[in-house]
Amino acid sequence: MKRLILALAVAAATMPAAHADDALKAAIASKERTPANAARDPARHPYETLTFFGIKPTMTVVELAPGGGWYTEILAPYLRDKGKLIVAGESPDSPNAGAKRYADNLTKKLASNPAMFGKVQRGVFEPPRAYDIAAPDSVDMVVTFRNLHNWMADGDDSLKKTLAEIYKVVKPGGVLGFEDHRLPAARAAGSTGGYVHEAYVIKMAESVGFKLAGKSEINANPKDTADYPKGVWTLPPTLANKDVDRDKYLAIGESDRMTLKFVKPK
Repeated sequence: MKRLILALAVAAATMPAAHADDALKAAIASKERTPANAARDPARHPYETLTFFGIKPTMTVVELAPGGGWYTEILAPYLRDKGKLIVAGESPDSPNAGAKRYADNLTKKLASNPAMFGKVQRGVFEPPRAYDIAAPDSVDMVVTFRNLHNWMADGDDSLKKTLAEIYKVVKPGGVLGFEDHRLPAARAAGSTGGYVHEAYVIKMAESVGFKLAGKSEINANPKDTADYPKGVWTLPPTLANKDVDRDKYLAIGESDRMTLKFVKPK
């Protein structure tokens, strides 16, 4: 029976949308978005990515480690009227000066446009120090974009703790959506410049109870060789080498990225 229930949950999680999500398209097309953010849509595929995860406007969604708010600008208006968005990142009270700076920048971002961000709630997600993401079993979906490679710094046990804290807040049958820079399977792990083995991500997520529900190649980039002197930050948008070989790296584009969907079994 448990296997049947899990199979049904996975099938539901991977089922394609029956029709276009006009509300999501409208949020992505909004003139309220930062122009520089919107200009990156062709490389980041926000509609296809969020649709693959199975997002709906009635959901309670956590965005982990929102950074500068690229996805927050889409999720906040999309979920504003019928759902709920919780952005969980560094704490404004963090003893770490860098973390506090990120938190303060997010505070300013949210305050800059009350019409867009006025209903966004805050959570704390500062691995491995602090986790106050949301109430247990309260979230329909957790999404995070290009962040897991940062959580690996303190080793497997620390990463498992972080993933277990995420697992706690997701409802049974809920979704965890991952996107991160993909290290080629044949390349040895180690100092990989921000790239991660897809198999490793799956193994670690499943080690705390999540089950893989699907993979998408929507954010794949076969031009990315993942072997640059300054890691993934060599590529746009960072362009860590500045003007050195700039045209070469612009021609490659943003990184090759895995896009993975997990479910928490019912």
